[in-house]
Amino acid sequence: MSFAESDELLAERAKTDVAAFGELYERHLRRIYTYIYHRTGNFHDAEDLTEKTFFQALANLQRYQIQAAPFTAWLYRIAHNIVANWHRDSGRRRFSQLDGLAPLSDLSADPVAAVEAEEEKVELRGAIARLPADRQQLLILKFVEQMANAEIAQVMGRTEGAVKALLYRTLESLKSELGKSRDVGLDQARRSVEESLQRVLGRRNEAKSAG
Repeated sequence: MSFAESDELLAERAKTDVAAFGELYERHLRRIYTYIYHRTGNFHDAEDLTEKTFFQALANLQRYQIQAAPFTAWLYRIAHNIVANWHRDSGRRRFSQLDGLAPLSDLSADPVAAVEAEEEKVELRGAIARLPADRQQLLILKFVEQMANAEIAQVMGRTEGAVKALLYRTLESLKSELGKSRDVGLDQARRSVEESLQRVLGRRNEAKSAG
């Protein structure tokens, strides 16, 4: 029975073997592209910045140390920095990826429910857009990339406890704002916000363990 070589061992080998980096590229291309697309909001820029991410990773591969961070976390940090520079240099909206993220619900089945669902998406998108950049990044890593808190901590350079605390504060902020905008109780908003995040941010599978 054969076992796939770990990212970290591949990264070490890629320092002298370009083919090994090609394997890393194939492994991580889709996830990095998806992450960047959700940070930029359009295919063209996502493709361009994804290419820059892997080019920078290859150019700086000699500096990568297994002991410092998993390769995936190191790669996401590069992607995050490239996107942050893109926003800063261009003065673009930080969360423009929410535009058109989810298509309009099917009106033929239940028009009233479809309109209400679309209003919910718009409200949530607006609330997320008003969050600080680090909280937006956290939501993407948690609800789009489906990372566990330990993985997010490695990507964001924080402790797992700090990530849990930030996630709690972020969700509470969204729940409070949605509760006010819908004129409903905070408890009712709390019951729906995680499900709403999964729908609006396009989460594909069931949530991983919170830790």
